[in-house]
Amino acid sequence: MSADLSRPRALGPSVLSARIRSEPEDFRVDEVLGFERSGSGEHLFVEIEKRSANTAWIAKQLAKWAGIAPMGVGYAGLKDRHAITRQWFSLHLPKRIAPATPFEDPEATVITQIWHNRKLPRGALKGNRFRLRLRALAGEHAAIEQRLAEIAARGVPNYFGAQRFGREGGNLDAARSMFGGRRVDREERSILLSSARSAIFNAVLAERVKRGDWEQLAEGEVCMLDGSHSVFGPEPITPALIERARLLDLHPTGPLWGAGSLRSAAELQALEASTAAEFADLCAGLEAADLRQERRALRLPVRELAWSFEADDALQLEFFLPAGAFATSVLEALGEIEDASGRPMPS
Repeated sequence: MSADLSRPRALGPSVLSARIRSEPEDFRVDEVLGFERSGSGEHLFVEIEKRSANTAWIAKQLAKWAGIAPMGVGYAGLKDRHAITRQWFSLHLPKRIAPATPFEDPEATVITQIWHNRKLPRGALKGNRFRLRLRALAGEHAAIEQRLAEIAARGVPNYFGAQRFGREGGNLDAARSMFGGRRVDREERSILLSSARSAIFNAVLAERVKRGDWEQLAEGEVCMLDGSHSVFGPEPITPALIERARLLDLHPTGPLWGAGSLRSAAELQALEASTAAEFADLCAGLEAADLRQERRALRLPVRELAWSFEADDALQLEFFLPAGAFATSVLEALGEIEDASGRPMPS
């Protein structure tokens, strides 16, 4: 069945139109790991700056360079190909002997090397720093600056980006096919399960945006502490909790679907259940896959937000987002953005 995958804006109508990724230099991402490297151990951590190259390809080239099996290379997450990104990889070298020759690749450069005592696991990120340039900018500068100030103060809806669903939402059809018995490899299975969960979460978040309480605590709310995955509630909504939510110290949450009962309560549980029912086939597939009910923050704080206009038709943005967040959520809150790389962008 089809369902509405639109993502309504929360902060008001569009204040600009622009183009992103006209050149790879227009989209820069610096990965920030969630731990310090020890300087000793048998895993060589290598920071790579790559241009127009995907993470898996660079991992394979690093394995060849180090003379190890691909499974000996670790990385925390996938980074966009249509960008310039700085990203960490780990190479398992039990003899603690670094490759004797420089790493050579036309699309990647080694920035830093340091030893550590463990392989770099998936998800071991604090977040990412972004530097984006919007070209062909149209919009009143005063209105754009007002919206940016509001984003800095309030955050934005924490939607999963359109790229999570593939071109024209094709990942959801593929997930339905997988749930129907089509065999897929482990990596594709993970992608399709994430796509199915993301669609349900986005739909719940969209309903909260329409209600106007996506950043506020409602009766039956499950709260998440900022900067962590720790959740608590439901519990009575007190003035102290309301103030903490206003200060971005905690956030309302929505479901990442799986087996088990929704943790939310009261009318909020009814809203989540009725919205998820529009994706009944995806819910059933996720439950059968032994995923458990989890929660994700509905609100995304945008930290360290800074901006500058370059002439009249370009805008540079810099900000930090926690792991698992999408820069497209910030762009959606501003206006109509065309992606020159051909990547999916919100309608």
